[in-house]
Amino acid sequence: MLISAAVCPHPPVLVPEAAGEAAPELDAMRAACDEAVRRLGASRPDAVVVVGGGPETRAYGGEATATLRPYGLDLVWGSGPDLPLSLTIGHWLLTRDGTLFGQGTSEAPPEGVRYQSVAFDATPDECLRLGRELAGCAPRVALLVMGDGTACLSEKAPGSLDERAAGYEDAVAEALGRADTAALAGLDPEVSRQLQVAGRAAWQVLAGAAAGANRFEAGLLAREEPYGVGYLVASWRRPERGQEVG
Repeated sequence: MLISAAVCPHPPVLVPEAAGEAAPELDAMRAACDEAVRRLGASRPDAVVVVGGGPETRAYGGEATATLRPYGLDLVWGSGPDLPLSLTIGHWLLTRDGTLFGQGTSEAPPEGVRYQSVAFDATPDECLRLGRELAGCAPRVALLVMGDGTACLSEKAPGSLDERAAGYEDAVAEALGRADTAALAGLDPEVSRQLQVAGRAAWQVLAGAAAGANRFEAGLLAREEPYGVGYLVASWRRPERGQEVG
């Protein structure tokens, strides 16, 4: 059963060493991600699943490699198959400064953590089904959901300016801030592709994992649009028995 979720972006520049002199520009975003992950750990999960987009849908074992070498950093954890960028940044968030389980960054992932990529072009039905499967993998499941918003929010954005982008980002921010699973499940894959949204599939996995549950307490912890790309941080928590959200 899904008991909590943290939603974070996954740009390489979230890692200060990758951002260089521009690192302070994302300090507030890093702090929001740290808070979302801290809340994830505080929910006392039996299993933590890091979910993010990738070339294919597949699970990774604990021996998988999180590496930032493709982005010019000699930072590597693990010795197995390479994780996609989304899961690599998820690993970094979980292990930095002992955020989740009281351990600093190390070669091994925290105990009880699994990594699951979802194909960027997976259909909504496939994403929702995967979410339901992940929610059933343990009695108390927490998801760290990695995904960037649209890359079309300004003329200098990677995808240039698209007039639809601001409205799309507003809708996703509202859905994540309210734990609106129906809105996330309804995101259009083709529009998302056109707007260069990296997080659509992962957000729909979250919608599937949370579907059918009582309402979650949710909040949007950060929203920024540096470089014309939308970065969103949110936290969801299922109220304990007797504390249901009205």
